[in-house]
Amino acid sequence: MSDRTLATDFFDAAIGLLRQVRDGEAENVAAAGALLARTVADGGRIFVFGAGHSSLPAQDTVYRAGGLALMNLLNVPGLTGVDVRPATLGSALERIDGLAGAALDSSPARKGDVLIVISLSGRNALPVELAMNARALGIKVVGLTSVVYAEGTRARNATGTFLKDHCDIVIDSRIPVGDAELTTEGVDAPFAPASTVVTSALMQAVVASATGELVRLGVEPPMLRSGNVDGGHEWNARVMDEYADRIFYR
Repeated sequence: MSDRTLATDFFDAAIGLLRQVRDGEAENVAAAGALLARTVADGGRIFVFGAGHSSLPAQDTVYRAGGLALMNLLNVPGLTGVDVRPATLGSALERIDGLAGAALDSSPARKGDVLIVISLSGRNALPVELAMNARALGIKVVGLTSVVYAEGTRARNATGTFLKDHCDIVIDSRIPVGDAELTTEGVDAPFAPASTVVTSALMQAVVASATGELVRLGVEPPMLRSGNVDGGHEWNARVMDEYADRIFYR
C-alpha cells in the first residue's frame, strides 16, 4: 500500500509550481520589485487589484505585518473577495464592459502610480480594461496572470485581448487552465487549485524584491510590523503618519 495521499500529491504539485515560478519568473519579479521601489522613491503610490479569489493574494499584501505600508487595495464593490451574494454575481460583474473605467476614475490612482492587476485567466473585461485605462492615465501596470490561458481559451471582452497584452511587466503564474492540480478515481472533476498559493508567493516575492531595491536606492523601506509584538502599533502609527498621503486603507 502506498504511503502517498492526495494531500501529499497537492503539496508536491504546489511545490513544483513554486519552483517553476521561482526559477522561470525571477527576472520579471525583480523588474516588478524595481518598479515598485522607484515608484516609492519618487513619491508615487501603489495599488493592487484582483477579483474574486484573485483578490486574496492582493489583500495579503495590504496592511500586512512584514509588508510595505504603501500597498493599497483598489476596491471594486462586489468583486473584492467572495462575500457578495450570490457568489456568481461577482463573476458576472467581472465581465461587464465599462466598469473598470468607473472604478479607476473613482479611485485615488493617478499618473506616476503603479497598479498591480491579478487575474488568473486574464480574459475578462474588468482586468483587461483596468490595465488599458490605467496605462492611458500614465499609471504603470504589472499583470500577474497565467499566460497559458491566452493559448487555451478565448478572450471574454470586447477587445479580444488578454491582460498580458496591456501590461508594462507580466509575471506568469504558470497555473494550468482550469486551476486544479489533482484527479482521482471516483471524482469526475479535477480538484485542488494551487493558484492562490502560487500567486500569493509571487506577490510576496515582488514586495521582498522591492524592499531590497529601496535599500539599494538609499530609501528606508516603509515596512509594517505585527501589532502582536511589543511596540508594533507604535511603529506602524509612525510609518502610516509619515506616509499618510500615500496610504488609503486608514
